[in-house]
Amino acid sequence: MSEPLLRVRDLKTYFVTEQGSGTARAVDGVSFEVYPGETLGLVGESGCGKTVTSLSLLRLIPEPPGHIRPGSFIEFEGRNLLTLAPRELRAIRGNQIAMIFQEPLTSLNPVLTVGDQIAEAAILHQGLTRRAARRRTIDMLRLVGIPDPAERVDHYPHQMSGGMRQRVMIAMALVCHPKLLIADEPTTALDVTIQAQILELLDRLQVELGMAVLLITHDLGVVAGAADRVVVMYAGQVAEQAPTGQLFARPLHPYTEGLLASVPRLDAPAARGRTRLHSIPGQVPAATAWPEGCRFHPRCPYAWDRCRQEEPPLLDAGTGEPGAHSVRCWLLTDPRRRRLHA
Repeated sequence: MSEPLLRVRDLKTYFVTEQGSGTARAVDGVSFEVYPGETLGLVGESGCGKTVTSLSLLRLIPEPPGHIRPGSFIEFEGRNLLTLAPRELRAIRGNQIAMIFQEPLTSLNPVLTVGDQIAEAAILHQGLTRRAARRRTIDMLRLVGIPDPAERVDHYPHQMSGGMRQRVMIAMALVCHPKLLIADEPTTALDVTIQAQILELLDRLQVELGMAVLLITHDLGVVAGAADRVVVMYAGQVAEQAPTGQLFARPLHPYTEGLLASVPRLDAPAARGRTRLHSIPGQVPAATAWPEGCRFHPRCPYAWDRCRQEEPPLLDAGTGEPGAHSVRCWLLTDPRRRRLHA
């Protein structure tokens, strides 16, 4: 395998709360890699730290109240993004690393045309003239499937549907042909048919442009169809990471088990009205008060004393390739406890 395009090591992003309720450890020791041309899925419930992780990569965390802790390491093509001067970092943002944000209506400027907003990045990073940037913008709108791009380029965000605004966000992110695209919940606000179109579009553009994608979502169906590898986050940490097929076929962390069991299935008894859908009891704890020991133990059906007292590291699942499948769970050291609850 080639060298990682992006390498994240022990990333810690904390927030000092105004209410004096303590420090929110939103991201607390996260590590992963993204390789050239691959799609890495980052999944988990709301509040687990997915979006804060993505914003930390581009140093978009507002300081204060947030801060990336010393000892964190974010390397892109051999350069530590956390030590770059602001000018050097601006040359990477939107150019070599681009991001699609969750809600396009709040991410787009309502008083500028979509064409002006897309062209801005090409003018700033690529040094294009306004006329050349406009031509590229029209080409990008055509590429992302917006009809009548020469007319739409002069429209404002409110004149477009949600699906078209999302396509504008994709065009804006890809206008400089980045090497890495961070897509934060790119289909959350869209209906199912538009979701499928957007995911198909991202997949096609990834192949055409040869870029890597960090896909952040809570939708396991999206991950199953789009990602090569998956990182499951819980309570600010990586709970499990594995190749997509391996994770879905053999989830090892109880949290991953619960997430997969919660997905409705057409062939399941619940679909025929005989049983209720599975749910994970409880909720993600507050980032100001992560539990001692394993952070999932208050919700885990297998938890025992060691889980409550000692925090597990990421353990290698022993699948043959070191680090290919790793799990933050003591069950890996004592698998008979899983059988006792079967």
